Amino acid sequence: MAGITLAQAQAKLDAWLAAETAIAERGQTYTINGRSLGRANLREVRESIDYWNEKVKMLTSSGTGRRGPRYAVGE
Repeated sequence: MAGITLAQAQAKLDAWLAAETAIAERGQTYTINGRSLGRANLREVRESIDYWNEKVKMLTSSGTGRRGPRYAVGE
């Protein structure tokens, strides 16, 4: 089974960014007939954004062949 692709990670990041926007525009809770309901936890949404953003960055850099710093060792 193959790992997560860049396209999949980007789709997840886009979805979490949309969730954050929805929370920002509509709030985390709403009330119907005196009953208060929660949409989502903004902290968890932001943690997921950070997670998927790092995955996208990692997958993007791995596709360019960059592996990190290289060091030369003298004789």
